[in-house]
Amino acid sequence: MNFKPNLMSKEEINASLPKYESIVKYMVKRKDLITFSPNDDINKIIDIIIDKKISGAPVLDEGGKLVGIISEKDCLRIIVDQAYHNLPYNSPKVSDYMTKNVKTLSPDSDVVEAATLFLDSPVRRMPVVDNGTLIGQISRRDILRAAKNINPAQWH
Repeated sequence: MNFKPNLMSKEEINASLPKYESIVKYMVKRKDLITFSPNDDINKIIDIIIDKKISGAPVLDEGGKLVGIISEKDCLRIIVDQAYHNLPYNSPKVSDYMTKNVKTLSPDSDVVEAATLFLDSPVRRMPVVDNGTLIGQISRRDILRAAKNINPAQWH
């Protein structure tokens, strides 16, 4: 008996998979984000983080390219540097404390991809970049809002 399986192309397989919403619908747009420069004074940044009740923000160069992210945790290193390492208190810059290796998402990412990355990472927010340029930011909470709109029939 000859049996020849009916194989689907990669395009047919992708077309049959469930489609989830883009993260772009749920992200905070760049124009609505607080961003910092690598040369900003870290002490002023700490004041802004406290006053604005944010847990961190993207760090951009003059051209709008993402070069890092500064978080509350990054800022706590100042206390350790001064108290335990007895480092002098000059005018530390954001670039001295920011996280440079930042996990990012592209605008083509969907909410399930973002949720998976958040599950596998301790970060609470991820910049959304297009060719290195920041276009927005997505957080765990944004993805939770998106989850409310996912059709239960898509969960198989």
